[in-house]
Amino acid sequence: MMRNRRVVIVGAGFGGLQAAQSLAHSGADVLLIDRHNYHTFVPLLYQVATGQIEPEYIAYPIRTILRRFSFNYRRQHHKPQVQFLMAEVEQIDFSGQIVKTAKGAIDYDFLVLATGSRTQFWGVNGAEEYAFPMRSLEEAVALRNHIFSCFEQAIQESDAAKRQQLLTFTIVGGGATGVEMAGALVEMLRGCLRRDCPTIDFGEVKIILVQSGDRLLVEFPKKLGNYTYKKLHQLGVEVYLQTRVSQLTEGFVHLDNAEIIPCASVIWTAGLEANLPGVSEELPVAHKGKIVVHPTLQVLEHPNVYAIGDLAYVEKNGKSLSGVAPEALQQGVAVARNIQQQIRGKSPKPFSYFNKGRLAIIGCYSGVGKIGAFAFTGFLAWLMWLGVHLVYLPGYRSRLLVLLTWLHTYLGSDRHVRVILSSKTMSVLHRPADLPYLQESR
Repeated sequence: MMRNRRVVIVGAGFGGLQAAQSLAHSGADVLLIDRHNYHTFVPLLYQVATGQIEPEYIAYPIRTILRRFSFNYRRQHHKPQVQFLMAEVEQIDFSGQIVKTAKGAIDYDFLVLATGSRTQFWGVNGAEEYAFPMRSLEEAVALRNHIFSCFEQAIQESDAAKRQQLLTFTIVGGGATGVEMAGALVEMLRGCLRRDCPTIDFGEVKIILVQSGDRLLVEFPKKLGNYTYKKLHQLGVEVYLQTRVSQLTEGFVHLDNAEIIPCASVIWTAGLEANLPGVSEELPVAHKGKIVVHPTLQVLEHPNVYAIGDLAYVEKNGKSLSGVAPEALQQGVAVARNIQQQIRGKSPKPFSYFNKGRLAIIGCYSGVGKIGAFAFTGFLAWLMWLGVHLVYLPGYRSRLLVLLTWLHTYLGSDRHVRVILSSKTMSVLHRPADLPYLQESR
């Protein structure tokens, strides 16, 4: 009796998880590997960082998601159709068709690489040491701890320069995440912090957004980027266009125009690069370290290996896909279909992305969106953004909790999470205490 083909999927992000679910009834033995036992809903990490929602609302157990595939109705037994292994992948041996983990070696017939992306610092000196990335739940919680610690220390700080430094927040990167983060900080300042910290002069609080390009939201039409700029300006955000960060030092942001900003909090949203796992041989890569793949999403010279999501370089109309969740989800479905084609002895089919549109939230009941040729702004875009993210969020419980939290927040009640969990969490980055300030640096 022939054994079932084994499909190993590395990474339980949007694409990897979708591929596993789409392969559940294929007849293949599917193994999903991730270093965490939960799926992180990355688009809402910034709301964790600003205390709008609890961390566990956007972290859903992978085994719970896969539970519905634990019973095989055709064979009437309880052998899981999709199994999960929590492990760190150390290396992938393509010639031997083996995935090496800290818990042992796993052979495969087909491999799906879906390890996503990591923060790209572009070689800026001091960025890794002094900036806060926001790509994981741990990083979002560490940033939340840091933000509220800055306000706690500012309340006790008598020196005006140090207090200003503690109350200055610089966001590097004017894409959707940077814009959403800026708007969320404004909402936080106008809401819970103004009530909690009556002794702080909120005129001293600065939110700065630094963008290297000539407009915000370059993935949207120009008029939507201009609208976003004007809206953030109205909200009190200082937007620097055509400006680059040249260096970060402890407590300071150095710009390429020679300006130095005293700042205790730098939030880095300036780009991502492929998070390629260790491999036994060099793979052809393109922009941002993404793996070059065939139109079928197969890795070059490895017909039984696929790459999807932020890890894969895929073009549409001569331009690289941007790496948003809907792209990864559609690619997850496509590779599952192609693997089933190969198992049947048929040729895989090219992937074609259907763009359903783009949405971004600015905050304070405003957003931007583009669906087809229709571009829109304001409350409608804001409301659609909330609805779309509720639909994509896994788990009915998580959706309900996030919905209730949003209702409490936007209807005027106080729902921001302002608990500083542990100072130890922040020690891996930098603490706001004892930062050098401008007079000392001269």
